[in-house]
Amino acid sequence: MLKLLKNLKKKEWYYILISTIFIVAIVYLDLKLPSFMSEITTLLYTGGSVGEILIQGLWMLLCALGSGMLGVTVGLFVAKVAGGLSATLRSKIYNKIQGYSATEMKKFSIASLITRTTNDVTQVQNVVAMGLQVIIKAPILAVWAIVIILGKSWQWSVITAIAVALLIIVISTLIIFVMPKFKKMQVLTDNLNRVTRENLTGVRVVKAYNAENFEENKFEKANQQLTKNNLFTNRMLAILFPFMSLLMSGLSLAIYWVGAYIINQAGIMEKLSLFSDMVVFVSYAMQVILAFMLLIMVFIMFPRAIVSAKRINEVLATNPTIFDGDSDFEKTNIQGKIEFKNVSFKYNEANKYVLKNINFVAKKGETIAFIGSTGSGKSTLVNLMPRFYDATEGEILINGVDIKKYKLSDLNNKIGYIPQKAFLFSGTVESNIAYGENNKGQINFDTIKNAIKIAQGKEFVEKMENQYQAEIAKNGTNLSGGQKQRLSIARAIAREPEILIFDDSFSALDYKTDKKLREALKKEIKNTTKIIVAQRIGTIKDADKIVVLDKGEIVSIGTHQELLKNCTIYKEIALSQLSKEEL
Repeated sequence: MLKLLKNLKKKEWYYILISTIFIVAIVYLDLKLPSFMSEITTLLYTGGSVGEILIQGLWMLLCALGSGMLGVTVGLFVAKVAGGLSATLRSKIYNKIQGYSATEMKKFSIASLITRTTNDVTQVQNVVAMGLQVIIKAPILAVWAIVIILGKSWQWSVITAIAVALLIIVISTLIIFVMPKFKKMQVLTDNLNRVTRENLTGVRVVKAYNAENFEENKFEKANQQLTKNNLFTNRMLAILFPFMSLLMSGLSLAIYWVGAYIINQAGIMEKLSLFSDMVVFVSYAMQVILAFMLLIMVFIMFPRAIVSAKRINEVLATNPTIFDGDSDFEKTNIQGKIEFKNVSFKYNEANKYVLKNINFVAKKGETIAFIGSTGSGKSTLVNLMPRFYDATEGEILINGVDIKKYKLSDLNNKIGYIPQKAFLFSGTVESNIAYGENNKGQINFDTIKNAIKIAQGKEFVEKMENQYQAEIAKNGTNLSGGQKQRLSIARAIAREPEILIFDDSFSALDYKTDKKLREALKKEIKNTTKIIVAQRIGTIKDADKIVVLDKGEIVSIGTHQELLKNCTIYKEIALSQLSKEEL
């Protein structure tokens, strides 16, 4: 928790300092009230005038009003501190996540990162908003009140000490039982978010397979686990407030009972003084208990906030495994060249290599295709080029330079990446194609139109309402799979990169559109190096080189005709899709 407070800005520390001064003033004014009450009691018993009593009452009113006004001001300052801290934390977490590689994303999971950015930050914000006031006020109030009443009566002091001791024992016991449940609560919240997100994302599949009941049961199970955990913690904490009420009433009763005995034993001259002291003592004893009550309110929230703070710190402390190189190679004379030198790759903590000893060269303007059975490592291989993962062994060179030496922004500007699953953002056709940045700055409208034309999207885009300004729903849900793929391809082309990577990006296209698109790519951007991962022989048979992968290894490299003669695996894949006559 203390680590998170380091994220407070200078202005917010000033707010805390001013709030501390105001809280001290509030405590002073609150503790003055019993002394005025004592004066009024004395005046009543000694026959003081109405004017004297009214003056004491007026001072009490002024103290109460002053305390209230200062309290409102402190509340405003603390709200600014808590709100500012939560905004800073959300921003830092979001920026940190933006730098994460696929490895870190898998470590936390998307559902967990969403919970940490929202729910966990809110827990910290709430405890800061209340805690700053209480943690400062409660100790000052308790110590100050105890100092005032210590000399009044040792009997009353003992009774108050016993009440405080009972309070501390109950709080400590509850925290011991509740703290583990708070830790579990955040994990269960992650799980509930995961189940909900999965169900909403796959809602079409759920409906198509009549799996609503199955999904409802899965959600109900996650919901019940979180509910049971919440009920346990709330029931445990519900003991506190009745106990506090009983303790305060019991403390007042005990003080009056002992006070009555002491006053009864005292002389006539001492009775008035003792009665006045008893009235004041009860007020100050209630202030002591009130201070501990304030702390209890924080203790109720504090365990969960501690867990949330730990989870936030985990995100902030996790550094990306993939980071910028320290050199600038933008002025190199070579363009669009890719070279893999003895590249091997395995996922973190895995024993088995996904790719083994990969070697090939792609020159400027060439089309290099990768094909192989499912799980042969095709997508993993192309994901190494934009550094979604780093190679475990060997080197990947772009334009003769190890990609680890490039700044990530420079490397990304050299590559146009089209993923397996086309993803579009909510906005317009134009905003999606012009998404991001490239070496030439903002992408102009003519470039956007040309990119859509090359990607064979012009026909359907210009039939849409508002054409290039047509609305695109989140993830392109108002478009077909083929339309999404074409716009995704157009987005990469519009960046005018040196290298285009198609990770099975033609799968949703019909054969006619597939052929037209490949012809347009060959004609319009002939100087761009094209890396294609595909399952269809028709998509890759015209490539300059076809790399055949099997179990993470290159088994053959050549043209379509060469591989039909020399590579059994390629020939088997080809014959499974096309007849001998077609081949």
